[in-house]
Amino acid sequence: MESVRAEMVAGVLSIAVDVGEVVEAGQTLLLLESMKMEIPVVPEGRGRVARVTVSPGDVVQEGDLLVVLEAAPAP
Repeated sequence: MESVRAEMVAGVLSIAVDVGEVVEAGQTLLLLESMKMEIPVVPEGRGRVARVTVSPGDVVQEGDLLVVLEAAPAP
């Protein structure tokens, strides 16, 4: 399992994935907005989205859990 966490205080602009979707390293999971900049949140590795813990409009703090990924079968 990989826990994807916020690296800064920001607002959640949009969610780009659905639970159950297989994502690749570097694929945008969601967009955060801080100081009028859009920051894509990406996983370090391949996985299946097990849980999304935020919604658009939420404000997150540094270290907050955003997305949980589980192992995905090899392509």
